[in-house]
Amino acid sequence: MKASKTRTEARHVVEALNTISKGRMVMDWNEITAGANPYVVMKTSNIPGKSVLEIPGLIFGDKHKPVSRIGVGMTLTESVIELASAMKLDLIIVHHPVADAASSGGVPFADYLPLYGLALIEMHEAFHGLHPGLTLLHGHHKLKTDISFGGIPGNVLHKGIALEEVKTTGDILARIDGLMGRDIDLDLLEAERAIRGEATIEEATLANPAQLLSGKLDSAVKHILHFFPHTGFSLEHLELALQMYPETDTIIVSISRVREDHAFVKYAKEKELNFIVGNPHSVEILENGLPLAYALEMLLPEVEIFLLRERITAVPLKEVGHQKMVEYGREMAETHLVSGQPLAVQIN
Repeated sequence: MKASKTRTEARHVVEALNTISKGRMVMDWNEITAGANPYVVMKTSNIPGKSVLEIPGLIFGDKHKPVSRIGVGMTLTESVIELASAMKLDLIIVHHPVADAASSGGVPFADYLPLYGLALIEMHEAFHGLHPGLTLLHGHHKLKTDISFGGIPGNVLHKGIALEEVKTTGDILARIDGLMGRDIDLDLLEAERAIRGEATIEEATLANPAQLLSGKLDSAVKHILHFFPHTGFSLEHLELALQMYPETDTIIVSISRVREDHAFVKYAKEKELNFIVGNPHSVEILENGLPLAYALEMLLPEVEIFLLRERITAVPLKEVGHQKMVEYGREMAETHLVSGQPLAVQIN
């Protein structure tokens, strides 16, 4: 008699993620109250009520929930939830921390996710620093990584050395452009512009290409510092890093961006250092999401894994091409939002 297949449950997915993260996942909620897991981190700008506690683990759902289809994404939004519903996924794993309402269309998880039978796991800081892919995409081997530089959790600094085939800043830019498939995204955008009749649509990944902000395209590259400005990395941190690694000739910032007039760039020019802005946050689904998805597939071969990639576009309001929706939007604005007419139902 053939043995029955053991079913995969949400708890098995957390166990797989714990293997992938080398023991960083919250396996027991007592870890939170005991302060035993350093990857449970409060993130706050000190705006009342807007902080979030990162908890790498099962955030919503029964740990014994059967799981056969998993979606791996970066940030939970109502669009991701609706796509997961349409695809009949059982569980979503997102990189970034989630919060009631902010990540679920303005409503609590408990009112939304059960409608679609969805469980939810987050990782974020528990996933950072586990693989060298992000640095390899940017043309260097990481020699050292500090995921709490300056004592700030999540403030990541990589010290790297250029790959053998990477000799100049131009090589880094060409490498990023080729590996990330920008030509495919450009073709897709041009087709969308033509189909929608909206010639000036912009798309998030293409609007933020890799750029050289200090140095020349033929400037030599060997010793690299790579960090992420949105993690709290300051000019003082950069000065300290350069004291620690005085051989540095090239600075790369990625995921988040800085502009030409930023203090980082001015400082790099003063020190005659190359300064490159690499991939934007909008392609982290490929940098971090794709390796995680393949690792899960290897550990849970009986489960189908899907990559959930959001595509964000922008178009000037005057160029919105779908005439029926233009008429709808104008009517709602003129009749109900601007005219001062009373609401159909007035709540006192």
